[in-house]
Amino acid sequence: MSGNRDMTYEEVVMGRRSIRGYLDKPVPRKLIEEILTLAMRSPTSMNTQPWHFHVITGEPLDRIRKGNTENILAGVPDSREFRRGEPFAGVHRERQVGVAKQLFGAMGIEREDKEGRQDWVLRGFRQFDAPVCVIVTYDKELSGSDDTPFDCGAVTTALVNAAWSRGLGCVINSQGIMQSPVVREHAGIPDDQVIMKAVAMGWPDESFPANAVVSKRKPVDEAARFVGFE
Repeated sequence: MSGNRDMTYEEVVMGRRSIRGYLDKPVPRKLIEEILTLAMRSPTSMNTQPWHFHVITGEPLDRIRKGNTENILAGVPDSREFRRGEPFAGVHRERQVGVAKQLFGAMGIEREDKEGRQDWVLRGFRQFDAPVCVIVTYDKELSGSDDTPFDCGAVTTALVNAAWSRGLGCVINSQGIMQSPVVREHAGIPDDQVIMKAVAMGWPDESFPANAVVSKRKPVDEAARFVGFE
């Protein structure tokens, strides 16, 4: 992205070449509260319930989008708080590349189209232009426990499924929280919580090509072993 570091956030947004993935329609707070109530019935280790949800919309969300984008264009290193691990390799890298090809193909973005690819990447830092962003955090005092991120992953999946059952579309992502100081400041996240994931949420635009993409999955006979069955 170094070629466009002098661009402003406003230029990036105004220069978007493709339609948004979400309708320009607000999501009522009451509906989100209903979705969270359902999601929080998710299993949790010994009922610790380590999760917190920071539900952001309007001007605070716009400030996060702006701060994320400006930092990325300026080359500011990411400061993600939840461990990323080593870059994917082997079959895991192949799957990562595979879904990217599916998305770029649906959006008509060619391999040589650097501008189009950058536009796509920046969507993630803008929370995919969704009207709502849910930042999932967990209590810092539980850091080091494998149960805690497992519980947060489970509740995030439950959140997405509950939202889907109400007609809302979601994207679980890390791009939106990679500039953690920006997110922490504008979302008002206290220091005793670890920022784990972001969930973009809104009413999906069915005409958006990428919304029709279904990622390829390995078959059950490759993923599972059955022991003791006849």
